[in-house]
Amino acid sequence: MATSTTQPLTGDEPAGPPPRPGTARRRGALLHRLDLKGAPYAFVAPFFVVFAAFSFYPLVYTFWISLHDVELATLDVMQWVAFDNYVELWGDSRFWNALQNTITIGVISTVPQLLMALGLAHLLNYRMRGSLFFRVASLVPYATSVAAAALVFTMIFERDFGMINWALGSVGIAPVDWEADKWPAQVAISTIVIWRWTGYNALLYLAAMQAIPADRYEAASLDGASRWQQFTHVTVPGIRSTIVFTIVLSTIGATQLFGEPLIFGQGPNGVTGGADNQYQTLGLLLYEEGWKNYQMGRSATVAWAMFLLLLLVFLVQRVVQRVRSRTS
Repeated sequence: MATSTTQPLTGDEPAGPPPRPGTARRRGALLHRLDLKGAPYAFVAPFFVVFAAFSFYPLVYTFWISLHDVELATLDVMQWVAFDNYVELWGDSRFWNALQNTITIGVISTVPQLLMALGLAHLLNYRMRGSLFFRVASLVPYATSVAAAALVFTMIFERDFGMINWALGSVGIAPVDWEADKWPAQVAISTIVIWRWTGYNALLYLAAMQAIPADRYEAASLDGASRWQQFTHVTVPGIRSTIVFTIVLSTIGATQLFGEPLIFGQGPNGVTGGADNQYQTLGLLLYEEGWKNYQMGRSATVAWAMFLLLLLVFLVQRVVQRVRSRTS
């Protein structure tokens, strides 16, 4: 009778042949390469996933809608019209009026805002008592909601019982209809923007000023430079990149201006930018086309016109920067 000579496996004996040293070394090298080359992509991947979902896809889909005739009530029914919406927008006088209003309100609000922010930051840069309080207080307008700020300023600029007309009447100036007239309305809306964003930009300038080395001011003082000369020849050149950043940021904000004129109009006039569209911006025109006239195709066309306008401003800024760098 034959018997088996195979010994049963015990816990102390290996279940198979040991791994080759070369295989383990290659596996470790592969993991090391993946860690070095793949980890950076893994870290930035969440940003690109969120960007693709909430920025890139809506941008592409908005362009696709702009090539169709689509109504708000029936978004699933699209009629292909190619670039007809863009041609109609180009010949629409309301678009050019809204573009002009956007530019004028942007200039009226941006230039004084940045100049005031630069001066405020220069004052906060000095050592003084309560500087922390003033820095925090400068952020209060920025933290205030657009609706609250616009409602308060609407009452201040009210024609019959507003504080501004009361102050003008006390010095013998006739009341101004801030909502009905074009330029007074744009000045009033610009005032809201200036009040909200001056403190925020001032803190950006202050952070940039504090990064300037102190020895530059000491050298300028030894050369006999006054405070004004130190400001114009040391401070401003030292924060030039921050100034450019705030200009770009303010330009984007001015192009997207929506909440302030909408609430300033107090009702139906807010959507149309007044009875004569005297302060209708591109943002209000987009809202009117999409949510009042129910023409989502034309609304998407206005949105893409705003996007192309920002691209044009960016390209002009880059060209000017290159020309200045070559000449210098």
